[in-house]
Amino acid sequence: MRDEDAGKYRTHTTASLGRGRWADWPYHCAMHLLSHPIDDAISQLLALVGETSGADRAWVIEYQPDLLRLCNTHEWCRQNTKPFVSELQYVPTTLIAWLHRHLMQGHAVAVHDVHGLPRTARALQAEFVRQGNKSVLSVPVFHGGTLRGIMGFDATRRKRIWSGSEVAALRQCADLIGQAKYSAGRHKNEAVAYDSAGTVLYLDIRGVVRGVQPDAIAGVRSAGNYSEIWLADGSMVLDSRSLGVWCTLLPSHIFFKIHRTAIANVLHIVDVDRRNAARWQVTMRSAQDSWPVSRAHRQALRERMGL
Repeated sequence: MRDEDAGKYRTHTTASLGRGRWADWPYHCAMHLLSHPIDDAISQLLALVGETSGADRAWVIEYQPDLLRLCNTHEWCRQNTKPFVSELQYVPTTLIAWLHRHLMQGHAVAVHDVHGLPRTARALQAEFVRQGNKSVLSVPVFHGGTLRGIMGFDATRRKRIWSGSEVAALRQCADLIGQAKYSAGRHKNEAVAYDSAGTVLYLDIRGVVRGVQPDAIAGVRSAGNYSEIWLADGSMVLDSRSLGVWCTLLPSHIFFKIHRTAIANVLHIVDVDRRNAARWQVTMRSAQDSWPVSRAHRQALRERMGL
């Protein structure tokens, strides 16, 4: 630049701009969305923002159209951080009721210390603790004035306080994703009922996350802090979700409680032993041994089996 031109203009290299590490997130988000299929773009973006933010997980959760259930659709995890995408499928929105109320109002929610949540957020707090989270940032994904999902970060190694600039940049990414994912008729606005026919439930089977249809589950039994998931092929998988959670995940037209510790799939019951009036038992097509039926649940069994 000549001396007489000094002050009239200035050229900048990208490296000289000195912007915060989060300032380019919306730019990269837009570029990914323009140049890749949307699911690939979201996955690539989560890896970028997760790494540059210092988060341990970065994720996108999508609401079902009726806002009654949630599905974790995309997740990035730092090395040695446990993923939870397989477990957070068709989860009832009531689990995050406290957070959901804030998101519905368009607020981003930065939880700096999960142990400092109010009493009304106890269910959410328990879920955060189960995931090993110390701090969680959640921003709403809107389109057309309707809440469509949540985008956010988890910190599991140490507590985090995210700056206003980081929150603003992540919100811009969420707005871009909402526009790209739900515009141009990709989703209809009307609510639809929960349809188990298209549902896939994810299980961690010997270290491999596998999706199974509900029909392939013969039954679920409580096993302390875990649940035993008995499958149609005769195998059993231990799952960290409680029996109560499984009651909300499994379609009620084929699954029902036969005991306070067990849920059965009516399609897999092959025999009902009522010889001992004090101790009814059912035999499942693929589960090991017989399962007891408590008095409180006999009527439901009669109705389902036509007894």
